[in-house]
Amino acid sequence: MVETFVQSTDDVVAFLVGQHNLIKDMFDDVLYATETKAREKAFVDLRQLLAVHETAEEMIVHPRARRDIDGGDEVVDARLKEEHEAKEQLAQLENMDIDSQEFLDALTVFRDAVTSHADREEAEEFSQLQRELDAKELKWMAAAVQAAEAIAPTRPHPGVESAKLNLALGPFASMLDRARDTISAVLR
Repeated sequence: MVETFVQSTDDVVAFLVGQHNLIKDMFDDVLYATETKAREKAFVDLRQLLAVHETAEEMIVHPRARRDIDGGDEVVDARLKEEHEAKEQLAQLENMDIDSQEFLDALTVFRDAVTSHADREEAEEFSQLQRELDAKELKWMAAAVQAAEAIAPTRPHPGVESAKLNLALGPFASMLDRARDTISAVLR
């Protein structure tokens, strides 16, 4: 599994923004890889980080934002819709020939959507959470996000975008995903 560590673990916003930056860099690793094996590895790492990152946001951050920020329901509903669409796009990318121009074109469109989504999260959700919550709460949420990521599925599961569904289905999906990842790594 790809390392999800980023510099700050004392503030959930800094932690997640750091992951957003890492994800943006990882898109470049996939797009500009010159060998098939390097592109495959970079894509698997990106897919895994996106999956665990979104699951943790859905379990920890979005419920808190829904409750604590102005217009929380509208902001979170819009982000969840984007996350659902991203999971569908990511699942489609998994089924494409990684060396094809079709894959590169679809990945570029996907990168742009993910980047826009991250920018909206940071502007509309994270900034308000940072203003509303004290340092202790932000640190607790960072720890909760890391814990959620440690047990999150490593592949996209469109339709599982709520905290309740992630809690109910996530552990089973995670177990299957991680077994599938291990088998795929051995067969590469």
